[in-house]
Amino acid sequence: MLNILRYLIWDISHKPGRYAILQSMLKDIPGLAGIEVRRKFYRKYFGRMGKGVVIHQDFRVRNIHLLSVGDRVNLGESCFIQAAGGVEIGDNVIVGPGVKIWSQNHEFKNPCQPVQDQGYTFSKVVIGNDVWIAANAFIMPGAQIGDGAIVSAGAVVGGKPIAPYKIIAGNPARVIGSRIIEAQKVVV
Repeated sequence: MLNILRYLIWDISHKPGRYAILQSMLKDIPGLAGIEVRRKFYRKYFGRMGKGVVIHQDFRVRNIHLLSVGDRVNLGESCFIQAAGGVEIGDNVIVGPGVKIWSQNHEFKNPCQPVQDQGYTFSKVVIGNDVWIAANAFIMPGAQIGDGAIVSAGAVVGGKPIAPYKIIAGNPARVIGSRIIEAQKVVV
């Protein structure tokens, strides 16, 4: 019991610990009031937060100081971002519910050593402007998603560049269409 009290005191006296405690308390406040409370709380911790950011219930992030989001970003319910390698999200981005964005991974090169003892690799994730990442997609370390792209629900996006305005789906994610072609059909 004494150890638990020591840990709690340590958490309260250090910024990362205070952040974790407050995040767990504020993440489930419902409605517009919850969105506003989270916006004000997270603004103090994000590396950068633009105007008009919406943070829905149960949004969680680790290494929040390495997360940068632009204007009018919508972070869906139950999203989780691991920003240890850096995550940049442009303007007018929709991140659907249940999306996971990872910029850190375990090292695993040495089969003679437990994976958990081999450390980590870090690779920045960059998401352009006007991107829609649909529900339950997983964005892996090193992914670079171009402006206007759409990531379909449940897609797994590896650490590679996705060209602007492409529509991608699947595991692993691959190009299944283009918003530019769709726009041309509408104009004709």
